[in-house]
Amino acid sequence: MSKRGSFIWIIFLLLSFSCGVKKFIPEGQILYTGHELKLEAPLTKSERSSLQSELNSLIKPDPNGKILGVRFGLWAHYKSSKEKPGFINRFLGKRFGEKPVYLSDVQPERTNGILINRLENLGYFFGIEKYEIIEKEKFANIEYTLSFGEPYRLETYQLLGDSLEIIQEIKTALDKTDLIKGSKLDLEALKKERERIDLDLKSKGYYNFNADLLIFEADTNQYDDRRFDLYLRLKGNTPVKSKFPYAIRDIKVFPNYAINEDIADADTVHINGIDIIQSEEVFKPHLLENYILFREGTKFDPQVSRQTSNRLSSIGNFRYVNISFEETDSVRGEDGNYPLNARILLSPLNRRAVRAEVQGVTKSNSFVGPALILNYQNRNIFNGGEIFNLTAKFGYEVQLQSGERQAQQSIEMGLQGSLVFPRVLFPVPVMNRFKLAIPKTRITAGIEYQNRTDLYLINSYNSAFGYFWNINKYVYHEFNPISVSIVNLVRTTPEFDEILESNPFLRRSFEQQFIMGMNYTFNYNQLVDTDRKNAIFFSTTIDLAGNILKGVNTLFNTENPGFAFGLEYAQYIKNDMDLRFYHKFTKETMLVTRLYGGLGIPLGNSVSLPFVKQFFAGGPRSVRSFRIRSLGPGTFLPEGGSTSGFFDQAGDIRLEGNVEMRFPLNKYLKGAFFADAGNIWLFNENKALPGGKFSKNWAKELGVGAGMGLRVDISLFVLRFDLAFPVRKPWLPENDRWLDSFDVFDAAWRRENMVLNFAIGYPF
Repeated sequence: MSKRGSFIWIIFLLLSFSCGVKKFIPEGQILYTGHELKLEAPLTKSERSSLQSELNSLIKPDPNGKILGVRFGLWAHYKSSKEKPGFINRFLGKRFGEKPVYLSDVQPERTNGILINRLENLGYFFGIEKYEIIEKEKFANIEYTLSFGEPYRLETYQLLGDSLEIIQEIKTALDKTDLIKGSKLDLEALKKERERIDLDLKSKGYYNFNADLLIFEADTNQYDDRRFDLYLRLKGNTPVKSKFPYAIRDIKVFPNYAINEDIADADTVHINGIDIIQSEEVFKPHLLENYILFREGTKFDPQVSRQTSNRLSSIGNFRYVNISFEETDSVRGEDGNYPLNARILLSPLNRRAVRAEVQGVTKSNSFVGPALILNYQNRNIFNGGEIFNLTAKFGYEVQLQSGERQAQQSIEMGLQGSLVFPRVLFPVPVMNRFKLAIPKTRITAGIEYQNRTDLYLINSYNSAFGYFWNINKYVYHEFNPISVSIVNLVRTTPEFDEILESNPFLRRSFEQQFIMGMNYTFNYNQLVDTDRKNAIFFSTTIDLAGNILKGVNTLFNTENPGFAFGLEYAQYIKNDMDLRFYHKFTKETMLVTRLYGGLGIPLGNSVSLPFVKQFFAGGPRSVRSFRIRSLGPGTFLPEGGSTSGFFDQAGDIRLEGNVEMRFPLNKYLKGAFFADAGNIWLFNENKALPGGKFSKNWAKELGVGAGMGLRVDISLFVLRFDLAFPVRKPWLPENDRWLDSFDVFDAAWRRENMVLNFAIGYPF
């Protein structure tokens, strides 16, 4: 189809929709088009806006929706309801159709009653309501008008009662009340006040208390204007056990709990007032006791119970954690508290797991091939909640499209092990400083063999020691004080030697084979609140290497200051930041924006970052209209315009921005439109990569692309296909960088510009 034909088809569709739905409305029915709400009251601008928004949310039903002024969903419903709708109309009706909302579906009298009731709950009494139906041919809207005066406002707030201990506790809680002089007589505010006092009492041991035992009374008789006195008291029938606190007497923990478990012969270990009962030792008692925050004789506190549950769950090897409390005696103890027994039931996950995974790998730089991954996991290897993971990988890849060069082949083999301790391995005890989840200690070590048959053979070794923890549900920290990696370039081919000889920067990045330093990561993630309309994700990582070694060499005045243990080491400072904003229009329709920046500063003898630490641009999680590692640095373009020699196209600086609109197509298929912009640059000048150094003209050197995506989302994983094309190519002459033609029907244009990315998961 020609461009002109596509344009005519789009115009035809728009004209079809613009014909409207009037002709489809049945005789005797009037389509409801919405409402208008007028408030005739002495309100400030902010009060009016807030009240208008709250009252509008109560007016139901909602009219049929519009898209660009067109009721497309209603139109699709009517078209699919015809006697012979056809395949397209049936599809549109099933996917987008909306049942019509007629005036007969609206109950304005009932709506007026709901609005007046809400006004009274907010302190606005003696309101007058009316409505008017405004009809025009087969359409109608309703105009609601509410007239009311000033709300009732609080003058005094007093607590009534005797000298019971609970009354004194409530009086203390009133010091933090939000009900101050001038507050409106707001029913919701009164409910929140009762719940606040209830939580405060619960935290002081009042196990059997609940908010319904508190009652408010308002007195307006003392004033001629709209003021009132508020009184709070306990209900007269409040049970005795609700008036006194509870203290924990007995704590029993069952680390290997099962419903059919026989604990008659189980062993009991008593530690710091806690009985740990298990038939065989599945968890060392002295370690488990550290996770429990309440002790014998302490008052009941639901917050401490939740924190204990969080700490036990964070260990990572229990299927569920159940903490329950039992009343054991109807008589108060000598301390004046009723006794309460605590039971902690822990059901462990299967201890060992083995998983095999076969992958079909395809990359944007035309490498494809199979990969086999084997994983062994032991969730409690030393009976202290320690999780041991061992992963082996074997992969083979071949480059299908290599241009004039001979196709490259790659063989990768690796073995990676990790041991996670659910506690802090540190000289000073710090366990109880963390309430949500205790920091974990992680030790990792691995080896990797990578053979690019026509380029090089590399053996890599890595190890790290560090901690990771959550401060709360939003904030995550990770700190690795020790991080070591060694890259051994075992063999090179003459072709690769020629590449290194022509690029001193690349040669130096391979020569500095020893990387020793530390790194820190911070994440702030609001996406855990799935109901949040606007969410922010922020992540940053700081990576320091070689600086301690440099200091030691300087201190001892060594002969080879750039070497340690006989190996030349890399020295640099690296930082990257990732900021994302998610705006939800509906549950599944959202706009996502992302800004990413990364900077690496080579220090000492280093002229660039080590190759494994460098940034790259392009590919399924970057600027998707360019193949992986094929963008930059700066305005550089490899000889012949080929991306197969991707070693050169990495840098020390990266800037990137993305915008993506995501929307559902059906239950499992999601669509997206997106635009990406970004590039990488070098920190220092490199004659082998002309145009690669970062400069004040960086904005003119951004690669820009756009496209559309299809995602198969079945909750467990997401298969993502993104089709993109470049809008701006930074390596072209400055006046020719923007796309000047778009011919998707031309095969040569598609080969040169269209890029299909396949990946697992969303890009960000």
